[in-house]
Amino acid sequence: MEAWDKVFKQGEFCLLDPNPEVVKIIPILRKRKARRVLDLGCGAGRHLILLAREGFEVYGVDISEVALKIAENRLASLGLKTELKRCSIENIEYPSEFFDAVICINVIYHTTRKGVAKALREVYRVLKPGGLALITFISKRSWKYGLGEEVEKDTFIQREGSEAGIIHHYVDREELEDLLKDFKILKIELKEDVVEGIRRSHWTVLVEKPE
Repeated sequence: MEAWDKVFKQGEFCLLDPNPEVVKIIPILRKRKARRVLDLGCGAGRHLILLAREGFEVYGVDISEVALKIAENRLASLGLKTELKRCSIENIEYPSEFFDAVICINVIYHTTRKGVAKALREVYRVLKPGGLALITFISKRSWKYGLGEEVEKDTFIQREGSEAGIIHHYVDREELEDLLKDFKILKIELKEDVVEGIRRSHWTVLVEKPE
């Protein structure tokens, strides 16, 4: 928590432009008549702003009090309303079957393997039957894999740079499918780009809670 507050105080991850995958899911949510959407690990609020502008009933949770304050101020400046709550992705403080959709962008892997599994169980719990979840995971092909202190298999705490003190759990497709076994998998896609020899590699996943 302190590490994340420090990150946001420094202005890291205070992004404004939404992830393209979130933009692409909006027509799908409309087609399914989704109304209530949770941004799990909402950070500074870029997706809260997008979804609120698109007319959804939006909720945001994050572990960082600093991030939530930034998000609150941004939303207020735009005259937008969402419900914000400070809690862990591993313990989502909302009732079961409360949301039509959950988005979780570049967040769920900031814990151990056990923590990722617990967070996914929470996503499953708070989704309505037939609800969608759009989630990104960090791939073992990422340039960051293996950097920092290894705390368990495929899990490292960054020791340098903007994410110093932040934990990452990296997955391959086999582990990803195992983690998502309770959901109906609609899409798994590996997204990569290489800039100046540095490869960024993430899995984009769209899943549905079976009815």
